[in-house]
Amino acid sequence: MPKVDDTYRNARRAQILDAAITCFAHEGFHRATIRDIVVQSKLSPGAIYNYFGSKEDIIEAIVTERHKKEKRLVLEARKEPDVARVVGRLRDAFLGEYREKKERLRRRVSIQLWAEAQRNPRIGKIVRRGVTQMRKLLSRIIADAQRRDEISPDLDPDALARFMIAAFQGLALQAEWDNNLLLEPYLRILNTFLKSFFSPV
Repeated sequence: MPKVDDTYRNARRAQILDAAITCFAHEGFHRATIRDIVVQSKLSPGAIYNYFGSKEDIIEAIVTERHKKEKRLVLEARKEPDVARVVGRLRDAFLGEYREKKERLRRRVSIQLWAEAQRNPRIGKIVRRGVTQMRKLLSRIIADAQRRDEISPDLDPDALARFMIAAFQGLALQAEWDNNLLLEPYLRILNTFLKSFFSPV
């Protein structure tokens, strides 16, 4: 039997996850079935189960991949020389994705995950771990900026990190509820809020 290399396996795994995201985005976690994912992915049931033992395993993989991507974005942005550029790069990375149809599907699935986390302990643990990871990374960036006198020392780093996360998550909800949401006015207001934190009071 020929050996399957990592490139092939990674491509097949990504194919399954992309198909699952499409199915979950349109049908929801509970209505979408493995059969739906088989049809969407154009793979056999055996191929799906070769990578994932259950639908819940697929959901977990989607969450994990999302958190890995977000961590990479933050760590890359952190290389910028000052906090204003760090935040600007994060803003552009996260909000710029809303213009992509594929990313909008992923965001819709993320919203479902937030709800699923309330009833499914396994998913809840994964979701909380990802949000906590992001909050701690942002909090460290803010604390470092305070030591450089780029942000007022009166602001609590953890609270400000939570505020920034809430701003992005809130946009995800608004975008899902309203297909006519205009991104640019939201972006201008967000910029005004964020800039108000950058210099000491």
